Amino acid sequence: MSDPKQYLLRADDIQNLPEVRIGHPLNPQSDIGIKRLSEVAGLQRLALRQGRISPGKESFIYHAHQSEEEFLYILSGRGIAEIQDAEYEVGPGDFMGFPTPGVGHHLRNPFDEDLVYLMGGERRDIEIGEFPKINKWGIYSSQRQEAFFLDQAALQPFVPRILKEP
Repeated sequence: MSDPKQYLLRADDIQNLPEVRIGHPLNPQSDIGIKRLSEVAGLQRLALRQGRISPGKESFIYHAHQSEEEFLYILSGRGIAEIQDAEYEVGPGDFMGFPTPGVGHHLRNPFDEDLVYLMGGERRDIEIGEFPKINKWGIYSSQRQEAFFLDQAALQPFVPRILKEP
């Protein structure tokens, strides 16, 4: 039988989790501290992480998901959320939900204190993201832990050749 404590992360446990700093490869301003909550609790189909954006830094890059829904919930600090064609100042208690397919969004911190938030969503084997401001697409494999980026101009529709008519 598993240890019931693994399912409960106390505030002190979360405070002491290692913070991995990551940046999106297509945005030099991207710099986020990530604490992986769902992995510690053993969740496999849901991703939940605590994110921290330092002053002057950004989350990832303006993007839209094609198959994985995502949400953000602000815990402390303030930020600017870009959602579709509008910008909103966000703060503690604000929630953002991004259904699929394709609600473009991005988060940045132009303020003087850290922006801390929960981010979560589905964890599928394959995800396709669109980066409309830079005309690229990304294909992500969770099993292989890799991403591939494609220019939209290089994408070509798949049109099968008819080999034999009925």
